[in-house]
Amino acid sequence: MTKVLVVDDKQMMRDSVGATLQRAGYTVIAAADGQTALSMLAKHRPAAVVTDLKMPEMNGLDLLAKLRETDNDLPVILMTAFGSVDAAVQAMKLGAYDFIQKPFEGDELVLTLKRAVEHRSLRQENAALRSNAQGYESQHVLVGRSPAMRHLAQQIQQIAHSQGTVLIAGESGTGKEVVARTIHAHSPRRDRPLLCLNCAALSSSLLESELFGHERGAFTGADHLRKGRFELADGGTLLLDEISEIDIHLQAKLLRVLQERQFERVGSSMTLQIDVRVIATTNRDLSRCVEDGTFRQDLYYRLNVLPIHLPPLRDRIEDVPLLAQHFLAQTAIREGRDAKDFDDEAVAILQDYHWPGNVRELQNICERASVLTRGQTITAGTLQPWLLSPPSEAQSSELDHEGFVPHGIVAIQPGPKRLEDFEREQILRTLGRFNGNRRRTAEALGIGVRTLGLKLRKWKDQNLVAQTV
Repeated sequence: MTKVLVVDDKQMMRDSVGATLQRAGYTVIAAADGQTALSMLAKHRPAAVVTDLKMPEMNGLDLLAKLRETDNDLPVILMTAFGSVDAAVQAMKLGAYDFIQKPFEGDELVLTLKRAVEHRSLRQENAALRSNAQGYESQHVLVGRSPAMRHLAQQIQQIAHSQGTVLIAGESGTGKEVVARTIHAHSPRRDRPLLCLNCAALSSSLLESELFGHERGAFTGADHLRKGRFELADGGTLLLDEISEIDIHLQAKLLRVLQERQFERVGSSMTLQIDVRVIATTNRDLSRCVEDGTFRQDLYYRLNVLPIHLPPLRDRIEDVPLLAQHFLAQTAIREGRDAKDFDDEAVAILQDYHWPGNVRELQNICERASVLTRGQTITAGTLQPWLLSPPSEAQSSELDHEGFVPHGIVAIQPGPKRLEDFEREQILRTLGRFNGNRRRTAEALGIGVRTLGLKLRKWKDQNLVAQTV
């Protein structure tokens, strides 16, 4: 329960305020003077302080000044029967959250306190989000000098200062979230929060609550009001990862937010107005999803205002050495050791590889090599066992006959082979090698389990693999 420190030299007032707050669900700690209150801070760590203004020895303003030295974010509400404009102004200058004059109604105090606690909670959350974003951006940067990366950098520079919705498309592991964070970091909203939500990881009902929030009692288990990502990201940016996975009925609500900049929490009829820039990512072709009827056409057009397409790593292979060195340096910093290096043959092998898992797979292999290599030089022999070669034509024809494909999955060959075909066959063969164990398969390929699942689902939707009964 939320703790509140009540400070007043009169016991009757302490008891009265304490009883009011306890009925409202707060845990109350009481102190008869400012010095006692200061000594109780470290032990009880209250979420807010309610203090009388006029007290002997240390008055409410003196206590407020001391509290600011200890915790600059702790909300303090001052009570007084001797209210004046001068006292209120001085209290606000010292950082008081609010000023309440005796006699007051209990509901007035409870409402003021509730707002104070929520205000502090939101400030702490935003501070944590900014800190995490800064730490993320210091480790996740756009690396590369290829024409594709130079073009991407120009796009980001143009798009960052716009307010338009951004749709980032590309295969899994190409760095879509890194691009989204870079856009936010260079935008006028960079001092406001950047919140991320993985649309593929939540059920439809949970996703709705995460996006829009809910009122207390809106559904079973909703025992308190919860603000959604749109509300928390007000003034900043909301990144919707894997937007194609949003249920069709939720797409209509999302469309309204993008068009009208307003929404209602689940279980509420009160309309909230927000100012949020949306960046969406997808590893699927949304135009094809529109044709299939799984994605609204009007939402697609609303999202696709400023499109960015990220090339797969195999299409900018000249960036591999730079990326590899970048990941080795990152690992060295994290592990607290000197950075290792690749020999020439190892670099050549990395550039010859087809990278089905894209940049994420390269990062996985670089980290593994950095940790497992005893010397300072990483050789081609170290890397070779971790790199999966594209299947030969003979191997491809035997996929359904040698046990490479896991039980229940059949690969369908749709015509001439492309790099995407080799990627699919390699993943299916690896899946078969581990008897359908997705976790071990993902680890071997250097990709996430969710990414593997999305690829299998996409290929099934495109009739490139078939699930047998």
